[in-house]
Amino acid sequence: MSNKNKNKQGVVYSTNPNFEFTEENQALETIPPSKQDLRVWLERGKGGKVSTVVKGFIGKEEDLEDLGKKMKQLCGAGGSAKEGEIIIQGDARDKIITYLTKVGYKAKKAGG
Repeated sequence: MSNKNKNKQGVVYSTNPNFEFTEENQALETIPPSKQDLRVWLERGKGGKVSTVVKGFIGKEEDLEDLGKKMKQLCGAGGSAKEGEIIIQGDARDKIITYLTKVGYKAKKAGG
């Protein structure tokens, strides 16, 4: 399979001889913190390792990575930020919720 057609999501075949594929590359604008509704989850991975996951961020990937970096520094732990989720190693739900509410986000605990 050629690589030139891999990024054409949802387009399989068109019978229109004048069809031109145009990519809709819409970058999501970051919603202000007061309108964001974030959920903080606690997930267990392999070997019983615990990680804190923040879900529900709507905005640009750069802003998500910046917020994730600040939270990792706050907790003194590693993690990642991608695809609308921020993952922090360890159980840091209370620290993260107090930080997010102090910065202006609406955040609450979720999950069991």
